[in-house]
Amino acid sequence: MFPKSSASSAESEELNGPRKVRANRNEWLLVVFTATTNIADAVTRVTLPLLAVRLTHTPGLIALVAVLLMLPWLVTALHIGVLVDRKNRRTLMLSAETARIIAVGTVLTAYLTGVLTLPLIYVVAVALDVAEVVALTSGASIVPSAIPKARWQTASARITAMEYLCNGFLGAPVGGFLVAAGFAIALGTTGVVYVVAAALLMMLAGNFAVKSTKERRPVHVEIRDGLSFLWRHKLLRTMALLIAVMAGCWAAWLAIIPAYAVGGPLHLTSRQYGLLLTCLGAGGVVGTVVVGRVNKLLGRRWSMFADILGSLALVAVPALVPARPGSAALVGAAAFLAGVGGTMWSVNSRVIYQTLVPNEMLGRFSAASRLVGWGTSPIAAAIAGTLATVVNYRVAFGVFAIICALLIIPYLRVVTAQAVAEVDKPEPAEEPPAEVSPVSETAAEPTGVTQ
Repeated sequence: MFPKSSASSAESEELNGPRKVRANRNEWLLVVFTATTNIADAVTRVTLPLLAVRLTHTPGLIALVAVLLMLPWLVTALHIGVLVDRKNRRTLMLSAETARIIAVGTVLTAYLTGVLTLPLIYVVAVALDVAEVVALTSGASIVPSAIPKARWQTASARITAMEYLCNGFLGAPVGGFLVAAGFAIALGTTGVVYVVAAALLMMLAGNFAVKSTKERRPVHVEIRDGLSFLWRHKLLRTMALLIAVMAGCWAAWLAIIPAYAVGGPLHLTSRQYGLLLTCLGAGGVVGTVVVGRVNKLLGRRWSMFADILGSLALVAVPALVPARPGSAALVGAAAFLAGVGGTMWSVNSRVIYQTLVPNEMLGRFSAASRLVGWGTSPIAAAIAGTLATVVNYRVAFGVFAIICALLIIPYLRVVTAQAVAEVDKPEPAEEPPAEVSPVSETAAEPTGVTQ
C-alpha cells in the first residue's frame, strides 16, 4: 500500500463525485472496446490465412500472411511511439479503427467480385497491422489519462482478460464458425464490429492529448529517448529481451499452425481449427482469474516465469508428438498452458510499466519495448515458414523449442525476486505540482528508475 500523502489525498478526492463516475465509465468503455476490437482482430487473423489457403498450399506463402501481420511492429513502431506522445491518443485510436474498416471492406469487395489475390491479402495484412501498432501503442498509453492510478492494476487485469477472452477464447472459434458460414459473412461481421469499437471510443470523457513538460525535439531525438529509457533500466531491458524470444516462438507457431493443422498432418476443419486456437484464449482467461492468487502465493517473479514454461510447451509439443490427427488434443493442451503463462506475464508487466514509466514517455517506451519484444516476430514467422517448407514441421517447431528452453537460465539470474520487488515499494510522498492537469499529474519521475 502507498503511504497517505497530499498526492494520495488528491487521488482519493478524484475518485469521488462526477470524476469517479467519469473514471468508472472510461474504465468500462476501454474494457468493452478491448473486447470488441479483439474479437474483430481474431476473426481477421483466422480469416486471412484461410483465404490464403484457398489460393495456395505452400506453407511459406501462407506463413507470409502472419509475417506481414507482424512486420509493422519492426519498421513503424518507433515513429508511431513518438506520434502517440505528441497527438491526442483517442484520436489516434479512432484513426486506427477507421483504417481497419477500410482494409476489411477492401478484401471483402475483392472476394465478392472474384478478384481476390495473394498480393491483395498481403497488402491488407500490412494495413491491419499498422493500424494495430497505432491502436495498441495508444491504448497502452491512454490508461493513465483515462483512469485513476488506484485502478490501474484492476483495469489492466480486466483489459488483459478481455484480450485473451475475445481474441482467443471467443474470437478464434467465432472466426472459425464465421468462415465455415462463408468468408463474406466473416469479413462483413468483422467490419461491423470495428464500427462498434470506434463508437465506444467516441464516448470516452476527458482530454487525451499529452501535455509535455519538456520542449518537443526532432523525431529521431525523441525516438532515441525512448530507446535509452528502456535500455538504461535493467529490469525493463531484460523483460523486453526475454519477451522477444517468447514472442518469436508464438509467432512461429501462429505462422505455420494454419498449414500444419488445416492443410497438413492434423487435417482439421475450419471449425476445428478455430477451436484449437480457442485453447490459447481459454488459457488466457484462466490466467486472469488466478494471476492475483499466484502473485500472492509465489510472487510476481514465478508468476511471470510461467510464460517461459508455457511458450516452451507451445512449440515443443508439436515438435515431439506424432504428426497425425490424434495429436490435436496435445497441441491444444500446450496452447492452453501458453495462454495461462501469457496472461501471467501481461498483467504483471503492465503494472510494472505503468509504475516505472512517466505518462509523457509511455508512447515512446511502449513502442521501444514492443519493437524489441515483438520485432522478432516477423523474422521468426518467416524462419518457421521457410523451415516448414524446406525441411518439415517438426524441425520448424523444434528449433524454436530449443531457443525458448535457453531462456530459463538468464531469467533466473536476472529477473530476481529483489528486482521485481522494487516495483511494489511504496512511492515517497511528493508535493503536488503547482498546476495539475488530468494528463500531467501522472507524469512524475518513475519509482526506482535511474535516469
